[in-house]
Parts: sequence; structure tokens; C-alpha cells
Amino acid sequence: MSPLGVGTEANWQGLLAGKNGIGPITRFDPADYPCRIAGEVKGFNPLDYVDKKEVKKSDTFIHYALAASRFAIKDAKLVIDEANADRVGVIIGSGIGGLPIIESTHTTLLERGPGRVSPFFIPALIVNMAAGQVSIHYGARGPNTSPATACTTGLHAVGDAFRLIQNGEADAMIAGGTEAVVTPLAVAGFCAMRALSTRNADPEHACRPWDADRDGFVMSEGAGIVVLEELSQALERGASIYAEVVGYGMSADAYHISAPHPEGRGAVLCMRAALKDAGLPLESVGYINAHGTSTQLGDLAEVRAIHEVFGEHAYRLAVSSTKSSTGHLLGAAGGLESGILALAIRDQVLPPTINLDHPGEGCDLDFVPHHARPTPLECAITNSFGFGGTNASVVMRRFTG
Repeated sequence: MSPLGVGTEANWQGLLAGKNGIGPITRFDPADYPCRIAGEVKGFNPLDYVDKKEVKKSDTFIHYALAASRFAIKDAKLVIDEANADRVGVIIGSGIGGLPIIESTHTTLLERGPGRVSPFFIPALIVNMAAGQVSIHYGARGPNTSPATACTTGLHAVGDAFRLIQNGEADAMIAGGTEAVVTPLAVAGFCAMRALSTRNADPEHACRPWDADRDGFVMSEGAGIVVLEELSQALERGASIYAEVVGYGMSADAYHISAPHPEGRGAVLCMRAALKDAGLPLESVGYINAHGTSTQLGDLAEVRAIHEVFGEHAYRLAVSSTKSSTGHLLGAAGGLESGILALAIRDQVLPPTINLDHPGEGCDLDFVPHHARPTPLECAITNSFGFGGTNASVVMRRFTG
């Protein structure tokens, strides 16, 4: 789920139609903020997915994870029972976790005293509780972890799940990221960093990766969860296979707490590591679902990294940023974009980069501007990069049996 809607098809069809989910902030009054826009999930009722008593015991990022996990498990037709529960795991991360409940409970503490703090306060906010709640809900007793690696979180979760299956430690993994921090404190913090777009009068066009007029990212919320499964088991039970995960790479910029390396050195390392892991030639890659957040430094660094990795082939592959439609889901972005890449391979169509009217200096690749593009697609990459210089790339290819 994302600002484009609740459920897989609402998001996928919205992307292909070039829709945009950004609008004025409604979670609080942002009148005094430089940035007054965000990508909020609309039309979500946690009671449709979580018991009323449990809703009160957990923060919104957990509700999103439970709902998105239900979509993924249902779509995969994955049944978790006593026969396989020990071999089904969960890796769901969050970049920030339960900030809304931290803010509201701090107010309660100051105004009403420590005796009014809920006993569920800590379990409601800690990052690992999204994975914990999903495992409890479905009885999945396999590996259970929760990365918190800023904006790379969701993709690290998918890559780590791939590794666990590859190493024989699980047969199936529920993996991805979740985030719900469109809050006064979080928005104020990112505003203080001057990281957010201030195109308040025109929110639908605020997120414009690689465009000359880009002025920062747009904070969004939601969750992206996928099911990864060992091949023979998936085939045995007749699962619908959208794509095959074949490579995973990680790296660090070792450069700055928030800015990317200007030449994208960390991005180069993780893309090369993922391709080496996949054992595929550079020329096999036809598409990159880029990190592409709409920041001046980040967008250009990723373009430079793509040039460094692919050489002349960089001009023959397509690159797009679906954040132009969804905004930046922070720790949930990599999970959402893993699902988007799998669907792109399934349907053989590239989602567009909307709002790209005038590519900025140095932004010279095929960014699939404005409109989705039907394209034969055999192999593709998705990238995620985060504060602290943490990076991940995952390679997927079309499964042919």
C-alpha cells in the first residue's frame, strides 16, 4: 500500500496510469512548516485487517505491515500450518518505527504523568514488532528479523530473505518494509535538513526525479511486502511466479551521514555485487527501478553510478523512478519497489517517471518519462540507498521454467 491506494492492483494500475498520490498534509496542521505536502495512505481502516483490541496496542506502521502481508500471502496462496511453520520466516523492517505513538505518549506523560503511559507503549513502537506481529498472526516460526537501515530497509529485508532461502535456512519468507511517520516531529526534522520539496502549491508535481526543477523528496507512508519461496516448493504447490530473484548486493558509501558519494561509489559497488551474485552479463539488464528520490545530489549520483557500472550499455537500458508517483516511503520504499519490479517483469511493462519535463544537467539516461512502456523484459535491477551511506541492489529476471 502507498499513497496510490490500498492493495496491489490499486498501486500497480495507478503507477501504469501515471497517477500521483501526493497532496497536502492532513495528519496535523503544517501551517508553520516549510514543507506542507506528503504522500498519505488514504482509505485505510485498520479494523479491516486487525482486531479492535490489537489496533489499540500497536502503531500504524504495524497495521500497514499486517495488511500488506495479508495481501501478499493471499496472492501467493501460501498456507502456513504445522507442517511448514518452522520453515516460513518473516523479515519486515522500518526505517523509523512507531514515531506517532512516541509523540502522542510523550504528550500524555507531560500532561498526565507516568501512570497514564500505556503498558503497550514499548511493544507498539519498536521496529521489530511489525515482523513479530506478522509471525504471531500467521504462526510463522522460521527466521524472524527486522532491519532498520534507513531508506534501504525494505530492500535489505528482501535481499536477506533471498539469502536465507538460498542458504537452506527457510523455504519461504514474508519480506519487505513498512513506514508511517508523517508526523509533526518527523516532518520538522526532514525540513530542518532541507531535504523535502517545498512545492506546496503544486503537490502533484513536487516529486520529479532527474528533472532540472527538482527541489527535494516528498515523504510518504505505506508498506510493501512480498513472498519469496524456494523454487521446487513453489512449483510443487502451483504458485504463481512473477519473477525470480537471482542476485543481491550490499555496500557502504563510507562518506557522509546523509549525502551520497558524488560519484555514487557505494551504488557502483552494490550493483556490481548483485550482478556478480546473479552471474549475469551487464547486457542482460534491460531496466533499473532506481532509488530516484528527486534530490539534486542523489539523483545525479545514481546516474553516474549507472554509467560507471554499465558503460555504453547504460544508454540502451531503461531507468525509472516510481517515487515520482508514490513519493518516498522511507524504510518501506525498497519493499514496495521490489513488488513493483516483480510486476513489471510479470506484465512486461515499465512504469514511468512522471513529472520529468526537463532532465537536469548530467541526467542523460532513458528515464521512461510520463507514460508506461510495454517492453520485453528479461532481467532488471532495483536499487535502494539510505542515510549513513547504506546501499542495496537486487536483481530479478523473468522465470521461464
